[in-house]
Amino acid sequence: MKSEDTVLAAVAGYVDTLSFVALFGLFTAHVTGNFVLIGASVAGFGQGVFLKLMAFPAFIAGVAVSSVLVRRQQAAAPLHAASLLYSVQAVLLLAFCISGIKIGRALDASRWPVVLCGMLGAAAMGVQNAHGRLVPRAGLPNTVMTGNVTQLILDAVDLLSAHTQTDTKAAARARLVKMVPAVVAFAAGAAGGALGYRVAAFWALLLPFLVLAGLAIAARLEHRVALASANVHR
Repeated sequence: MKSEDTVLAAVAGYVDTLSFVALFGLFTAHVTGNFVLIGASVAGFGQGVFLKLMAFPAFIAGVAVSSVLVRRQQAAAPLHAASLLYSVQAVLLLAFCISGIKIGRALDASRWPVVLCGMLGAAAMGVQNAHGRLVPRAGLPNTVMTGNVTQLILDAVDLLSAHTQTDTKAAARARLVKMVPAVVAFAAGAAGGALGYRVAAFWALLLPFLVLAGLAIAARLEHRVALASANVHR
């Protein structure tokens, strides 16, 4: 899908911000950001150290399960693997949504239902982080925007410089065309996640669930079309 990275960036921004707002500053997509928050909590700033610590094994599990599922189907086309990972992430996000609905807004960071809720979110985003590395396709990182923003600024400087060679400017322009929509989508998703939680609490996670389910179906259909086309040309 041409706009796949843009859609996934919006999902990452949405889920990461919703979990941050709802679960005591927990990052589920940008999971290493929890190191900063854990350090702050140890010094007496913030709360939910155990919740943030447990996000790491959950994230690792999401990545590991994704790797096992994809590598077991080495002969499968990338679209089939993509559909599988989208499905797994969608199921985990739905479980995240349901567990959040059950605990409601009266949260306590030390309670196991809250910890398990955060772990489900981290596992789901672990799958998305692994997806881009396991399924070969021309894309860009869509869960953390720091690297993309850095490259975007470097490319903008190259485009504005009178001393940049023509081929370098062409490459910079091509990267900007791909990166700008993803960065904007991540920011829009972040705002949407915060507003979604304010309006609908954990019910708001149904939106990224439906998006991922749609991506899974689209990838599966595209895979079937490709197989049918290959059979016709044999």
